[in-house]
Amino acid sequence: MEAANNTNGNGYGNNYECDIIRWFEYISENAGEVQRETLRRILEQNYDVEYLKKRLGDTKIQDMDACEMETLYTSLVPLASHADLEPYIQRIADGDTASLLTQEPITKLSLSSGTTEGRQKYVPFTKHSSQTTLQIFRLAAAYRSRVYPIREGGRILEFIYSSKQFKTKGGLTAGTATTHYYASEEFKIKQEKTKSFTCSPEEVISSGEYKQSTYCHLLLGLFFSDQVEFITSTFAYSIVQAFTAFEECWQDICIDVREGSLSSSRITLPKMRKAVLDTISPKPYLASKIEVACKKLESLDWFGLVPKLWPNAKYVYSIMTGSMQHYLKKLRHYAGDLPLVSADYGSTESWIGVNVDPSLPPEDVTFAVIPTFSYFEFIPIHRRKQDCNSAIDDFIEDEPVPLSQVKLGQEYEIVLTSFTGLYRYRLGDVVEVAVLNQCCHEMDVSFVDPGYVVSRRTNSIGPLELCIVKRGAFRMILDYFVGNGAALSQFKTPRCTSNQVLVRILNDWTIKRFHSTAYC
Repeated sequence: MEAANNTNGNGYGNNYECDIIRWFEYISENAGEVQRETLRRILEQNYDVEYLKKRLGDTKIQDMDACEMETLYTSLVPLASHADLEPYIQRIADGDTASLLTQEPITKLSLSSGTTEGRQKYVPFTKHSSQTTLQIFRLAAAYRSRVYPIREGGRILEFIYSSKQFKTKGGLTAGTATTHYYASEEFKIKQEKTKSFTCSPEEVISSGEYKQSTYCHLLLGLFFSDQVEFITSTFAYSIVQAFTAFEECWQDICIDVREGSLSSSRITLPKMRKAVLDTISPKPYLASKIEVACKKLESLDWFGLVPKLWPNAKYVYSIMTGSMQHYLKKLRHYAGDLPLVSADYGSTESWIGVNVDPSLPPEDVTFAVIPTFSYFEFIPIHRRKQDCNSAIDDFIEDEPVPLSQVKLGQEYEIVLTSFTGLYRYRLGDVVEVAVLNQCCHEMDVSFVDPGYVVSRRTNSIGPLELCIVKRGAFRMILDYFVGNGAALSQFKTPRCTSNQVLVRILNDWTIKRFHSTAYC
């Protein structure tokens, strides 16, 4: 999935974008087959680990085709919660080196956020965890680049933090999944592949001291302010908290920018001090510019802080769904008219879906499941009637269905089987099935002309294709007509065309395609 290094000045080469997005569209269109092959890979790697041996016995799954394997697996391996896997994970944490959950060595354990079950828990972390993180970041960056092109070699103001790690009884490193990722080779590779580089050195990210890291993130972000292409953090609240802190410390930051110094009262960690001081130099003009802007922003209650201080930033990017929605109002206040782009859908256990339409506001975001990351099942959830007296169990469940059989508008609980040793694991998240295929279908069946209907049924006319084009596509068509002598005041966007130049423009600017399933 390597792409040619053929850049177009917007941060990603056309070949890069096309290759990774083409790969994703292919596996999405063939999700059923890809999911079965994903399950096959997981089981062929791990069929003789202790957890699966107890459930599959001596069944020769490697001799089965993918469909047989899928049926056998879902019939013999029960749905599981974390409590079912916890004894195995605890044995791993205590130093048991037997193949309990995976054949791949588990040398690290991630700590979940605790938002699902109310307490933190250990989750296995392997090389695969870092690799899928790199892969989804590259894929998401390609989709974002289509809507919000960025400059190659630009900077990212990232409010990211590694938390403290510790050793388990058995000597395994334990910490958050993000901490493991920021320390991995994949984090460095991600910057090279996406041609965007974080403002802060590793010593700022990994300090373990939140307030000092935030101050340095802000200082360095302003030092490189003209180069910053977008602002991001794992969660929206981190960005809000950083800018809230900025309201209080901006004067000290101005001094440090002016003098190329670092406040000794705010930053006490020697490694962080050295790394930052090695990066910055005096910028008196920039400091004065920031000072003037901040005084004006104070009178506006800091509305529009981001575009004012980072004039070349294209958007703010973070997880803004679920429990992060509470921070959207404040984040929009700081962002002004700058777009807020919701980051991708994942958990400590596995990445799940990518945001393929970054132009949507966070409240309307949808995620496309990546069928190579884990094997996914979905438990249909049906809400009980409103007059149900049960305050705890207010829904009923059906049998799990595979990814290829989910239905529009239905709510599901996600179940995943991962490469990291989780088997039919109930994630606890409930999602609703949506994307634009149904819209495409409805458009197709709305054409009731008998000739069209007969032609579709006999396949002499292929399925209707609905294309989503990025912003500016129709402006390109206008420019083409005006450039060829058309009067601007008389221009009307054509409703139908066979003009190959226009068709090429629309194809080049298409960011998503959907095909009708009517008459199939």
